[in-house]
Amino acid sequence: MLSLWQAIRRVGRVAEPAPAGPAGPAPAAAGELAGSVQVRHVDAGSCNGCEVEIGAAFGPVYDAERYGARLVASPRHADALLVTGVVTRNMAEPLRRTYEAVAEPKAVVAVGDCARNCGVFAGAYGVVGAVADVVPVDAEVVGCPPRPETIVAALRLLTGR
Repeated sequence: MLSLWQAIRRVGRVAEPAPAGPAGPAPAAAGELAGSVQVRHVDAGSCNGCEVEIGAAFGPVYDAERYGARLVASPRHADALLVTGVVTRNMAEPLRRTYEAVAEPKAVVAVGDCARNCGVFAGAYGVVGAVADVVPVDAEVVGCPPRPETIVAALRLLTGR
């Protein structure tokens, strides 16, 4: 047992290096939010596939917090909204109010194909439209559901880290 502890002490902490910085155009508000961004997640009517991937993105494997993105419980504490799913009739007004509650400068990230273009729910009777039809969108994350790496990459565009 002692030799194991000695080996651990000799090697020290070992972690993978961070991947290369974010590539692509940053949202307009990203310059003012650089370094740290508080994120409020809004489910506007999704199937919960994106929520599982967001949970993974903020979990211990992908750890979005190490890049300065942090989930918060209130839009009043948030700098950005992470919106998933198509906007349903019952969620259009709450999404607008949540967007208005976020202080300036603010950013909106549409996560998943449903949030971007309604995906398989396009034309459904209870759907108002995509997120961009209700509030202005600054960044989009492609996928159904998107991989945690792409969610983290979008958040890194906001933080610049």
